[in-house]
Amino acid sequence: MRVYGLTGGIASGKSLVAERLRQLGAVIVDADLLARDAVAVGSPGLAAIAAEFGDEVMTDDGALDREAMGAMIFADPAARERLNAIVHPEVRRLGELQIAEAAASDPDAIVIYDIPLLVEAGPARRDGFDGVIVVAADETERIRRMVEYRAMSEDAARARIAAQATDEQRLAIATHVVENSGSPAHALNQIDRLWKQLAA
Repeated sequence: MRVYGLTGGIASGKSLVAERLRQLGAVIVDADLLARDAVAVGSPGLAAIAAEFGDEVMTDDGALDREAMGAMIFADPAARERLNAIVHPEVRRLGELQIAEAAASDPDAIVIYDIPLLVEAGPARRDGFDGVIVVAADETERIRRMVEYRAMSEDAARARIAAQATDEQRLAIATHVVENSGSPAHALNQIDRLWKQLAA
């Protein structure tokens, strides 16, 4: 079994790459979905958040009040660190479970671990990957996509890009690059070639 990290900036087209790799036979582990599972009702992660932050971040039906939690961590970097210290290890644990399940069902599985903020998470987060796939797209094109498809203002789109790692930082950790500034067909051709390399 081999495990590859997948990352890319906002609106780079990472979802397109992940979905195509899934169609070709990869097992996709999605860090964003795991982050939701980590704080689901009844989860150890949610219980730890309630114990750490109290009822003010919980809804009446026992779920995480994301708006209240977001307001708290936006205003208080220390609170954000405390939240990350709960959620990140739980996301990693859930991801390791999914990878173990993939290995048990197919020892030759190719796992793609989709982690949007892989660069920001630091070098230790990349340990154990057989390679890192970076989806790259021109900033101008990414801004166009956010304005056109996500109804964001250009200023908001630029701010989102500025809040993430730079293209240069992502490319510095890449072992494979999918360039996705052009048409979906152009990207899909690259992904198909990449899959042949990964599956060889």
